[in-house]
Amino acid sequence: MGMYWVYDLPNWLFGTMTIAVFLAVGLGGYCASRKWVSSLHQENHSYNDIVGFYFGALTVLYGITLGLLMVGVWSNFSDTDQKVSREAATLSALYHDVSHYPEPIRGELQKGVSEYCGDVINIAWPQQRKGIIPSSGRLILRRVEDQLDSFEPATQGQMALHIEALRQLNQLREERRTRLDSVRTGLSSNLWALVLIGAAINIAVTWFFHTKDTNMHFWMTALLSSLLGLMIFLLAAMDHPFRGHLSVGPDAFQIVYEQTIQAYDQTAETGK
Repeated sequence: MGMYWVYDLPNWLFGTMTIAVFLAVGLGGYCASRKWVSSLHQENHSYNDIVGFYFGALTVLYGITLGLLMVGVWSNFSDTDQKVSREAATLSALYHDVSHYPEPIRGELQKGVSEYCGDVINIAWPQQRKGIIPSSGRLILRRVEDQLDSFEPATQGQMALHIEALRQLNQLREERRTRLDSVRTGLSSNLWALVLIGAAINIAVTWFFHTKDTNMHFWMTALLSSLLGLMIFLLAAMDHPFRGHLSVGPDAFQIVYEQTIQAYDQTAETGK
């Protein structure tokens, strides 16, 4: 399972732990390196200017790399959210289509589509949060397809409706597949190694500064370490779109269930 257990933690605890680890590395290395770094700087000559130029170039290079990764992760997060919204919209359109079929197949189709919506909210989403690709929805859609295949349109209107319902069902299948493809997406281990090693190098370079005021150096190292920890926490929190508390939720399906399926059922009951 690797480090996936951190996604079970509340965001505040996940973030606090990440920042605390970077602070421990930064300040621990600062305290351990003081005597050695002091010996490198001569009494009549300081190398702070060289360290400063080197540190500036390094932070720019690392900042660009981290920024590009953040943009990529945010883009993947947003795309996944849009995939979920499109799937929910297609599900809503399919429910509207099957609601115009004659009885008794209308009730069977409505039940199947409603069951799929409930399965996504109550079964598939908890599994996706654990990195498990759910399979129960596929069986429900297969049953809906069998019910549609058994229907024989009697009029031109029913034929047009039937063709549209089959098209919506096929589109729903495609969008479900794209959603499932995002369950295990994330940065590769090589990229994470680059991020973490790069952060460690940036922190380590701050140790090479030599200042008379140790308090100033201490807080500069602490602030830089905290900033890197905060940025990497945000990167990790959004890396897997369905994991953790900062993730894509089933809100779009919940809206379809409440405003389409339940609303239709209530209207049908009122009409009776």
